[in-house]
Amino acid sequence: MGRHRAPEPPRRGPARSVPGRIAVATGVTCCLGLIGVAGVGETGPTRLDVHEAVADRAAADLRASRDFTRLAPPAVAAPALPAPAVTPSPTASAKKPPRKPARPKNPRPVAGLDQRQMNNAKVIVDVGREMKMPRRALVVAVATAMQESNLYNLASNVLPASFDHPHQGSGSDHDSVGLFQQRPSSGWGTVAQLMRPSYAARAFYTALREVPGWADMSVTAAAQAVQVSAFPDAYARHEDRAATVVAALT
Repeated sequence: MGRHRAPEPPRRGPARSVPGRIAVATGVTCCLGLIGVAGVGETGPTRLDVHEAVADRAAADLRASRDFTRLAPPAVAAPALPAPAVTPSPTASAKKPPRKPARPKNPRPVAGLDQRQMNNAKVIVDVGREMKMPRRALVVAVATAMQESNLYNLASNVLPASFDHPHQGSGSDHDSVGLFQQRPSSGWGTVAQLMRPSYAARAFYTALREVPGWADMSVTAAAQAVQVSAFPDAYARHEDRAATVVAALT
């Protein structure tokens, strides 16, 4: 048997001479612009050569980025627009007519009367004006009611039924009731009718109209002609106050 020869190591081919290093661009990124560099030597590129090339390129890009400052475009201010003119509405600019002062529901008392007396006097005056009675008739009627009931709507102690109706006190002069103390038994009306101030006033004016020449009589004479009172002169003392009340109500 012959001797085995040890295997010969593989022969290397002639060394390739590559002058310098060849930089190969492998890629560009958006932010760093990273370029891979491969060094080729006699024994081929090494991992250390690649890392050094990448580090050198990154440092160069960083220096370049410091030297160049990106400026944002200057902001352009929006042109100022004039404020729109305010056109007043027709309803706002139109002047409203002034309101008339509200008329008080109850008249203000005068001549020493309280509110109930004044309200009753107003009913007497209003009814007379509706009947087209002259001013003197109004004074006669108010003076008569002042004497007969002190301008209160009175029930009668003799007529229990009179208390079933609105009243402001009571009297005891026979069956006389109401502002003018008219008697149902004398034909002036029913108790219910005479307890209504407006009806009692209308009954008085109707009777006054039937008195001949009443407008030329004194207040006392005209009142007595209607009432036929046992004290005919008592009406005269109320004439001035009655005139004051009528003036306030008309």
